[in-house]
Amino acid sequence: MSVEKPESGSKRPRDDKEVSRKEKKLKTDTKDKVKKEKSKDESKEEKKARKEAKKLEKQKKKEKKEKKEKKEKKEEKTEEKTEEVEKVEKAENGKVQSTSTSSQDVEQFLKDNAVTLDDPKKSGLQPWLSFDQLQVDNKILSVLKKFPKPTPIQAASWPFLLNGRDVIGVAETGSGKTFAFSVPAVQHLLANEGKGIRILVISPTRELAMQINDNLESLASAVGINAVCIYGGVSKEDQKRQLKKSSIVIATPGRLKDLLEEGSVDLSKVEYLVLDEADRMLEKGFEEDIKFIISKTKPQDRQTLMFTATWPPQVRELASTFMQKDAVKVSIGDRDELSANKRITQKVEVIDPMRKEQRLIQLLQENTRGNKKDDKILIFALYKKEASRVERQLQYKGFQVSAIHGDLNQSQRTKALDDFKTGRTKILLATDVAARGLDIPAVKVVINLTFPLTVEDYVHRIGRTGRAGQTGLAVTLFTEHEKHLSGALINVLKGANQPVPDELLKFGSHTKKKEHAVYGAFYKDIGTDKKATKIKFD
Repeated sequence: MSVEKPESGSKRPRDDKEVSRKEKKLKTDTKDKVKKEKSKDESKEEKKARKEAKKLEKQKKKEKKEKKEKKEKKEEKTEEKTEEVEKVEKAENGKVQSTSTSSQDVEQFLKDNAVTLDDPKKSGLQPWLSFDQLQVDNKILSVLKKFPKPTPIQAASWPFLLNGRDVIGVAETGSGKTFAFSVPAVQHLLANEGKGIRILVISPTRELAMQINDNLESLASAVGINAVCIYGGVSKEDQKRQLKKSSIVIATPGRLKDLLEEGSVDLSKVEYLVLDEADRMLEKGFEEDIKFIISKTKPQDRQTLMFTATWPPQVRELASTFMQKDAVKVSIGDRDELSANKRITQKVEVIDPMRKEQRLIQLLQENTRGNKKDDKILIFALYKKEASRVERQLQYKGFQVSAIHGDLNQSQRTKALDDFKTGRTKILLATDVAARGLDIPAVKVVINLTFPLTVEDYVHRIGRTGRAGQTGLAVTLFTEHEKHLSGALINVLKGANQPVPDELLKFGSHTKKKEHAVYGAFYKDIGTDKKATKIKFD
């Protein structure tokens, strides 16, 4: 039997399997190697990525730290800036008590002007002696800069008023009370947004209300704020229209009460209330009207101011009813006793009643000659008919004279006052309607043709001269008809260091100190047992 030999180059089946196994192994090894290399590469990438991530995280932490530090620095700067802004805002609102005036200067000011500050809170606020210390809107300051310096009542009350305190100001007429309350009023509106009537000033007479309006409007118009003056004797319709667009109202009690009862005015947003010439309003019988008006204003968060020339019991009672218990009282001079402006030279002539008008003409001739020809002279009569008669007599004698009294309508009174203010007429004849509060610039001489019913009114009358730091002359024709007032008049003269004529001393210097609800110690006590006598004055 023959065995076949395999052909050259042919593989045996076992060899094929071996080759196949090797190839498979080679493939597997190659695959594993590739996988291993790939895994190695991935590990490198991961390591690199982790390294990058770590680096990035470190960078982020660094940035975060820097950002935090930057934020902290920014916050510090913001806090500093906020503090500065608050200081500026407070300064703009007058909330910063300036320290540029030395305590020695303040003490001297208080002494020289007999200023008394009664502050229940003991806040330590001191008077501002110059306008540079008054930190209000620049437009307000520009109006004030025409004056040399604040008056005592302004200097003493502004620090308290601009800090939101209730203030009672007791000072002589002509002391600058109008700007004392007007400047904080306008600044209050600038610092606090709101709509409606927010400032209310109540005044006893039309003339005084108009005067306050003129002064207040000079400030308000400078900063774009509307003010309206409300008083009787003119049409209500125009006043109603103006009320709708005004933030500030200056009003007499009677007309304002009428408009309130009609529902034509809303005072519920009033947050700054001023009672000007409060004693005069009570004398005129406006107490109930005032209480009614105040009841219609904002009951809470209202700043209330009262300015008065005297401080009788009824005024004190009104203050205690409507003002905060910690209200500041600022007194200029010895206001518990009736006193006159010491810058006024007072001359009292005791004269026969029949010679008064003859003496008046002589006084006018003496005070209208030479360098006195442009001086303004204010003459006071007691009654309307008396004023009208004397006006005609003076005009007959060739004097250019105007008059204001109750028999004239409002337009006539306004024209007479304007003519006198502007100098078109140099002589103004008035009843006591003009005796209180009217700021008529540069009145050189006041003549009391007939003595008033009270010495208090005498002080108010002569206060029309010697205003705003100026000097003045007051001549009074005193007759035996007024001898019951001689004691009180003598006290006023002595208090102002003025000479007392012997003829006046002969009437007696005793003063009855009985208190009256309105007039205090200065009034004529008339018994109720006497029957009234009808007297008609021509």
